[in-house]
Amino acid sequence: MPSEAAAHADFSIIRYAQVWEDADILIEALSIQPEDNCLSIASAGDNAFAMLARSPRRVVALDMNPAQLACLELRVAGFRKLQHRELLELVGSIPGNPQGTRREFYYQALRDDLSPNTRKFWDARKPDITRGVGHAGKFENYFRVFRERMLPLVHSQRMIDGLLEPRNQEERIRFYEDHWNTWRWRLLFQFFFSRAVMGALGRDASFFRYVEGSVAEKILARTKHALTILEPSRNPYLHWILKGHHGNTLPLYLREENFEVIRNNLNRLEWHLAPLEDFLGTQTTGHFTKYNLSDLFEYLSEEITNRLLGRISEISAPGSRIAYWNMLAPRRSPESLKAQIRPLTDLATKLHLQDKAFFYSAFVVEEIQ
Repeated sequence: MPSEAAAHADFSIIRYAQVWEDADILIEALSIQPEDNCLSIASAGDNAFAMLARSPRRVVALDMNPAQLACLELRVAGFRKLQHRELLELVGSIPGNPQGTRREFYYQALRDDLSPNTRKFWDARKPDITRGVGHAGKFENYFRVFRERMLPLVHSQRMIDGLLEPRNQEERIRFYEDHWNTWRWRLLFQFFFSRAVMGALGRDASFFRYVEGSVAEKILARTKHALTILEPSRNPYLHWILKGHHGNTLPLYLREENFEVIRNNLNRLEWHLAPLEDFLGTQTTGHFTKYNLSDLFEYLSEEITNRLLGRISEISAPGSRIAYWNMLAPRRSPESLKAQIRPLTDLATKLHLQDKAFFYSAFVVEEIQ
């Protein structure tokens, strides 16, 4: 992540204990092949692992926040030494025993495989281990407050369970309009997903510097799409927000069919504590071919965004692909780079309509010419 973001926010805490970006659409957008070298924003590591599930030659994960890389490194150890269900329990994707003693046992089994700094980091965070490490971030705590304190003021547990039942689209729309979309729901949404509350409890307030207009209204429209057009019963991100775990609805990197593939490909993964702009400055032409840039440009000025995209265009071979999300701040390759980067607009639009991490206003896919 470039240093502009670090200058305005605290990057010493876990901001995201999970990656809240849909790996299914990312992997389809990038079309990863065995010969690809992939560069990914690390965050908690989920989507770097998802890229490994497609067996590229190499995946490099970058982050400026050592706490985020500690999340990734713990998952690496989990893939190496735990069984699939044990990893799910360590993350918190499935409920564990009430005291969290099994999670503590799993951590102790992994502890010696961690680097000294990562071991020290997690040793000091036993409550995060016993709760499930997927709960450990500021953003996840924001959703916990929503789930445990706010949502019960609006909807009963029975209503929440009803929302997550399988339905066809017509039934989903009817359920939403007749039962879910009450005035209390809209009022809660306007308050809890406002710029002020999200900045205080969820994302850093500085991350909204380039956002214009009502934050809550934009997210509410996307939430309606997720609850009516998409199928809530198959949405792992929605399940976690509403239930505090994934249950049987898992993100790509945690699905059983990908477990052994990722485990066997861990030697192709490396991670670095570095700003993206510094790392790109050290790269030679033609090395990386697939880029997962997360929602990185959300936090950056258009000038710095354009400079980073320009650098990627300089060092990437024709046919290389870039994928990233806009949550609220619109960012795309500028007109000045149209000879180097072309938007894959039809593909991006199709995939955005399928995006299960529903709060993003746009998904961008671009290709080097």
